Amino acid sequence: MAIPDPDMPGPRYHTVIFVETNSDGSGFIHHVIGDLVTGMRYERKIGKAPEESGTFHNKELLGKIQATDYPARVDQVCTNQPPPPPQKRFNPKTNKTEQVKPDGTFYAPDEPREKMRKCTEWTEEQAIPALYASGILLRNA
Repeated sequence: MAIPDPDMPGPRYHTVIFVETNSDGSGFIHHVIGDLVTGMRYERKIGKAPEESGTFHNKELLGKIQATDYPARVDQVCTNQPPPPPQKRFNPKTNKTEQVKPDGTFYAPDEPREKMRKCTEWTEEQAIPALYASGILLRNA
């Protein structure tokens, strides 16, 4: 069970790129892991069919990848997408974990804050567009 982050309201689900490689629906998960305090990193791991996972929420078919491009070229593109960096840290003055600026300093109470980035933003705004742009991920016709 996940504890919601008050700085990122609304329901949030772990967003990944799943590449089916086997006839039983299993394959590989491409995603970033970590948190907003320590930062995130890219990982590829074996995964069962998404619908079999207890945390499954939704699936969107994005296209196909040529077998010759997998996994090396997919990993290359994903590795080149900067993962979300640390974006929060403990502030001893307020005794709370708070959002920090890219340079690591705390925001003033009424200062506008940048949107924080997690797995969903990395997947949807960086990795998937980069895979399409590289020609590795081919849209469904």
